[in-house]
Amino acid sequence: MSEDDISESQVRAGEEGADRGGKVVSLPTAGWNKTVPETVRFDRRELDQILRIYSLMVGAGEWRDYAIDSLKDRAVFSAFRRASEIPLYRIEKNPKLARKQGAYCVVAASGKVLKRGHELSNVLKVFDKPLKIVASN
Repeated sequence: MSEDDISESQVRAGEEGADRGGKVVSLPTAGWNKTVPETVRFDRRELDQILRIYSLMVGAGEWRDYAIDSLKDRAVFSAFRRASEIPLYRIEKNPKLARKQGAYCVVAASGKVLKRGHELSNVLKVFDKPLKIVASN
């Protein structure tokens, strides 16, 4: 846009703002979010896998509620039988353990780690139901 494109009313509006003592304040942009600690979250793919398991368990009548926590060091998906109880299972993502034991783990209500690994899909296999033999007549 050239100077010729600016209308006379826009120029007058700018002059009036200058008369009112308007002041331009620059906001810091570089590095401002470095002071805010980053939280760990589940991404879309991970949530899709977790909610697929959750929907199967809700359909089976085992789970009824869930909570998602994003903390500084880990993300936690908690599954509840009732909202007023402690979680039956916690699915945790801890990036600090990614190179060692694996970033993902499933923890029971007792605090016992049921399964840990590098791939979320493999860790969630702990919820797979074993096949049953059905007798036919």
